[in-house]
Amino acid sequence: MKKQILIISLALIALSSLLYSFSTPTPDATQVKWLQITVIESVVPGGAGRSRMITIDENGKTDEVKINNFFSIAGINFGNIRENDQTVTNEIQELTNQGWTLEHISSGVFSGNQNNSNGIFLTRYLLKKTE
Repeated sequence: MKKQILIISLALIALSSLLYSFSTPTPDATQVKWLQITVIESVVPGGAGRSRMITIDENGKTDEVKINNFFSIAGINFGNIRENDQTVTNEIQELTNQGWTLEHISSGVFSGNQNNSNGIFLTRYLLKKTE
């Protein structure tokens, strides 16, 4: 009797598992695309540095846009910083309108060394799109 109950219980468990696997929807085969924007802003006195916004799309295509340096001949240039912020914001706005989601932001600074006053401010924006 105990053996029959055990066999019936195991059969019911197996049947339940089988029915559950057919009734559970399988996840869609969604594809995730990644896009990265790297903003390198030069912190070089006199405006001698090079600043860029570099975009690498999901196919590896690179787009490079010149942006302004933090400094001009007169010193720190807040107009340049404002223009850079607007350029980056416009790019992110355009991409989010296309369905991209801002997934992660990381930043870093290289401030030169004791012998110079050169540096860069780098920000990376990682965007994701699920299709």
